[in-house]
Amino acid sequence: MLKPITFFLVYILMCNLSMGQPFSKKDYNKDNNSLLWEISGKDINEPSYLFGTFHLMCKEDIQFSENLLKAFKYSSSLYLEIDLDDPTNTFSALKYMYMKDGVTLRKLYDSLQYKKIQNFFSDSLHMSMAMVEKMKPAFSSSLVYPFMMTCKTVDGIEMELIQKSKEQQKETYGFETVEFQSSVFDNIPYNEQAEELYNMIDSIDTYKINFYKMLSLYQSQELNVIEKSFDDEPGFEEQKDLLLTNRNKNWVSQLKSILPQTNIFIAVGAGHLAGEKGLIQLLKNEGYTLKPIYNK
Repeated sequence: MLKPITFFLVYILMCNLSMGQPFSKKDYNKDNNSLLWEISGKDINEPSYLFGTFHLMCKEDIQFSENLLKAFKYSSSLYLEIDLDDPTNTFSALKYMYMKDGVTLRKLYDSLQYKKIQNFFSDSLHMSMAMVEKMKPAFSSSLVYPFMMTCKTVDGIEMELIQKSKEQQKETYGFETVEFQSSVFDNIPYNEQAEELYNMIDSIDTYKINFYKMLSLYQSQELNVIEKSFDDEPGFEEQKDLLLTNRNKNWVSQLKSILPQTNIFIAVGAGHLAGEKGLIQLLKNEGYTLKPIYNK
């Protein structure tokens, strides 16, 4: 019979042999142009993975590389910005999507602007204004994006990953709550959100072109170019801390506790990865090693 210490050493050896390292030197990118990154070093026993997503795509355009599928299979659980697999979050979202203090869209526009908004939702989206009258304009803007897309079936990368998580019997978690995400938009003045919604509807063809430019940049996986495209957005600099920087810092704070415990697959918007205040650099600042993985 094996002595306890011998049994323990055999067990550790078997774990190392069975898990191994999913990637070899040839799998790492020669440059930083990748949306898939390995996190290792410091207090991590097994590497975790960071992947940049695009929240809304045509279903047929969502294709995962062999290396991404390998990293996902190797990971014990999935972490998203918010746990989209929790049905309570869906119901909670309904509670937090409306403007406070009795503000409505009608109060945010003059009569001509309001009529234009009303006609668009009625004629193009086949929706009554009653459905969006009290909704935060940023949420209403999200309803416009599917209209700009050229496919019948719109999906999100996150939803595809959740499906794979279920197939592999992995748990899905979120860094943020619905309440927190909603509070982010409460910190952007409603009149500014309303202006963006109006501009989108008033210049829908231009926004459509820009949407596909962003999608093309995403598919190129050039993080420095993706970062620059965000910085070039009018007014984005004023909201960058709110939408990206502060949230990145919060996630890294959580990851410092999570990463030593288990290896995970992190999937968040690609805009959160790049730059001096992006997740990649912030994790490096904490002493972790991050390597880009070939993801074509």
